[in-house]
Amino acid sequence: MSTSDSRNAPAYNAVTYNAVTWLLDRNIDEGRGGKLAFTDTLRELTYGELQKQSRRVANMLRRLGVRREERIAMIMLDTVDFPIVFLGAIRAGVVAVPLNTLLTSDQYAYVLADCRARVLFISEALLPVVKDMLGRMPALEHVVVSGANAHGYKRLSDELAGESDSFTTAATHADEPAFWLYSSGSTGMPKGVRHLHANLAATADTYARQVLGIREDDVGLSAAKLFFAYGLGNALTFPMSVGATTVLNPERPTPAAMFSLMNKYNPSIFFGVPTLFAAMLNDETLKRERAGSKLRICISAGEALPESVGNNWKARFGVDILDGVGSTELLHIFMSNAPGDIKYGSSGRPVPGYKVRLVNEAGADVPDGEVGELLVDAPSAGEGYWNQRSKSRRTFGGRWTRTGDKYIRDADGRYTFCGRSDDMFKVSGIWVSPFEVEQALLTHPAVLEAAVVARRDADGLEKPMAHVVRKPGAEVDEAALREHVKAAVGLWKYPRWIAFADELPKTATGKIQRFKLREGAS
Repeated sequence: MSTSDSRNAPAYNAVTYNAVTWLLDRNIDEGRGGKLAFTDTLRELTYGELQKQSRRVANMLRRLGVRREERIAMIMLDTVDFPIVFLGAIRAGVVAVPLNTLLTSDQYAYVLADCRARVLFISEALLPVVKDMLGRMPALEHVVVSGANAHGYKRLSDELAGESDSFTTAATHADEPAFWLYSSGSTGMPKGVRHLHANLAATADTYARQVLGIREDDVGLSAAKLFFAYGLGNALTFPMSVGATTVLNPERPTPAAMFSLMNKYNPSIFFGVPTLFAAMLNDETLKRERAGSKLRICISAGEALPESVGNNWKARFGVDILDGVGSTELLHIFMSNAPGDIKYGSSGRPVPGYKVRLVNEAGADVPDGEVGELLVDAPSAGEGYWNQRSKSRRTFGGRWTRTGDKYIRDADGRYTFCGRSDDMFKVSGIWVSPFEVEQALLTHPAVLEAAVVARRDADGLEKPMAHVVRKPGAEVDEAALREHVKAAVGLWKYPRWIAFADELPKTATGKIQRFKLREGAS
């Protein structure tokens, strides 16, 4: 990991600081106004055009009566309209709230009521999900549609056409909320994490610059969507921090779609998630050239990357995957492998600028080789959950943010994921990491995906239960998988029960919903 280049470092300790000034306007000041910033396969947007359009959005919000610090919600696909609206709101001092595009009507009703958004920006294709509940939102005054047909609501392109592209950027503070991101809600209704103007630049100046080494000539493609903290950094913060270009994908990130975009746009950086990397590898017909000739690095986050997936990807495509760990609360990756310092199966080391601790149930630091909960001191930490004081106090404990993840640190200072705090369990008095058993299962040639949870036996004792998805056409029985795990990770860790499934339950961001599997195992 290189040392930080402070020449372009943001002055986010200043009294007056608006994230858009550093993220967008600086690119125009440095001569990149005509450079391509975003393409969504149908439209292209230069940095100069983005600046003008974001000013128009700011003027539109002012005309609609939205005041500084009030919220606007975004249920928007990954098109060039997303950065236009997101950055326009921040420019005006209005808090942008991007929402997961795969929620249900009831979940949208909950979140819109929770954040009290004055205006909803929504992609035309997503209107059917919310149209029946929009009239029940007392705080919501306007609906603006991105698309050809606004279906009786305001159309974004029409609203912007009459606005001036001159706007004095709001004199916000570095510690003022700029946007909220709602957690994935894998175990309940989503929680709104309040992020500050300084937080975007904090992730760019640490992970993007010092680990990823992003450059102005990079072209990025992210499978993770912009509403997701990981995707927001990948596809907006990081490329804009150096004047690079992003390819946006409004469709589902299937293996076929990703390879099609790679062939068309030839990205130099690809951001994925473990389940997608595994699915892309599963197509044995894919060759190195189908990943693009300029691909120099791949990034994985969202869940821990299995060692077998990392090794197989490198063997197939000749490009490393940098596995890292991040969260909505901390905005992006805070611990990662790095170029020239990769150990597949581990989450690497803390990103420069972040400090981490592993603690036991009493809050005391644990030594190398012992499992502990991961705490992070992060410059990009949110200031808390909206309307969730007790959960805020549990998670955001002063400097240290609790991740809820269990890790183990080796003598070389690398950290290996063991599981979520509520996923870990003991067998014969010894901690078992579900992730370790899952990795062992994934090394079997017939296994595509695996998830391990605890289940009680006839004596009331917890033992491992595995849920396994086999590769298409592959055959393997329970006995063979048990023996495979015994040989790989130890006799007591093998799954006592194995359930074969066509797919595993996942959140919209690709994380396995183990709580649903635990419910089925009880």
